[in-house]
Amino acid sequence: MTFIRALDRSDFDNWLTVYRFYAEHYETDLTDDGTATTWAWLMDSDHPLTGIVAEDNARLIGLAHYRAMPSPLRGGNLGFLDDLIVAPQDRGSDAAKLLLGALKSIAKEQKWTKIRWITRDDNYRARALYDKLATKTNWAMYEMDPDS
Repeated sequence: MTFIRALDRSDFDNWLTVYRFYAEHYETDLTDDGTATTWAWLMDSDHPLTGIVAEDNARLIGLAHYRAMPSPLRGGNLGFLDDLIVAPQDRGSDAAKLLLGALKSIAKEQKWTKIRWITRDDNYRARALYDKLATKTNWAMYEMDPDS
């Protein structure tokens, strides 16, 4: 049975195994320094980034990293989901739906009016779930390289 819980210090090795799937999916190389920084952020109660995990039979099968995001127009925080991944062998389970459901409960507790996230256009499997649970917006996302 899958359940959702807060990420814990003892989860590092199992978290990293699942997080590597996320990096592979987005064709991004994890570095030791970057991984150490992300883990430190997740373990620092004063840092805005935090995480929850999906666990099944004492094995981590999914994770979600999220944070509060100020909304100047609203004068309050939204929630922002940075990362959501379920291990490939566990896709098709309810883990992603359970993680999003837990995040919805966290949003209510934190009084966030919305939860936002982005995904690649070609992430069809995830988008099929997102389309059932959330509303696709018409916002376009841009990135600017400070060195260009």
